[in-house]
Amino acid sequence: MSNERARILVVDDHRPVLQGLCEVLRQAGYSTLTATDGREALGVLHNHTPDLILADIAMPVMNGYQLYEQVRANPAWALIPFIFLTGRAIDSDIRYGKALGVDDYLTKPFNPDDVLAVVHGKLRRARELVQRAVPAAPVATPQPETAESPPVAGSAAHKGSRVVTVGELCIDPGQHRAWLGSESIVLSAAEFTLLEYLARQVGRVISPEELVRVTHGLDTDRADAGGLVRPMISSLRRRLGYPAGESGCIENVRGVGYRLVEP
Repeated sequence: MSNERARILVVDDHRPVLQGLCEVLRQAGYSTLTATDGREALGVLHNHTPDLILADIAMPVMNGYQLYEQVRANPAWALIPFIFLTGRAIDSDIRYGKALGVDDYLTKPFNPDDVLAVVHGKLRRARELVQRAVPAAPVATPQPETAESPPVAGSAAHKGSRVVTVGELCIDPGQHRAWLGSESIVLSAAEFTLLEYLARQVGRVISPEELVRVTHGLDTDRADAGGLVRPMISSLRRRLGYPAGESGCIENVRGVGYRLVEP
């Protein structure tokens, strides 16, 4: 990905900062998109897909944290590198952002060389992840309303298969189908693999590195593994019916990994 082809979305309600960052990026060969708050940024994202997002935290209407959660909740945007801009270098703020999974922080006032170094590094890593990752399988076609119900515990169908049941969650690897209660869950192949793996080890905290080996067949470090796993975890939570920002039955154990608990 060359500078000339990389497109950066810059989001900041302070126009001098917004204009200054765009000028630095353009002089380095990047193209830019701009927005002055999170809601405006979402409108831009619906029309243009950037290669990276630089977003201030303290903004009116929708702040940077809220924008980040909306971006990560959308599968089409989930792998876009996201960097927070902040005028407050407070450890608690930085820890909170990193706990959300943000890629990096830049503290105002910015050194142009630092901005370009971080942008270049995140774009390069994103390109490498895309090249190394197994292409995502297409989302399965939703089942009609007359679709078969989940196997009943104790029935012959249930006993004769490797069906996994965790509370109201039922997973049938033989049919490659899953249900929550009586509702069928539509999953991609990678999402199904991830959910089944978590369900077979319910309650156990599993590292991103281990999950990436299962879903992508990759041996990678924690940072890269987290970049691949986070979007799938977010997508799984939505498919299980949890709104953006809620972990539901897939808990995030900070600094360690993820575990499935009974829904």
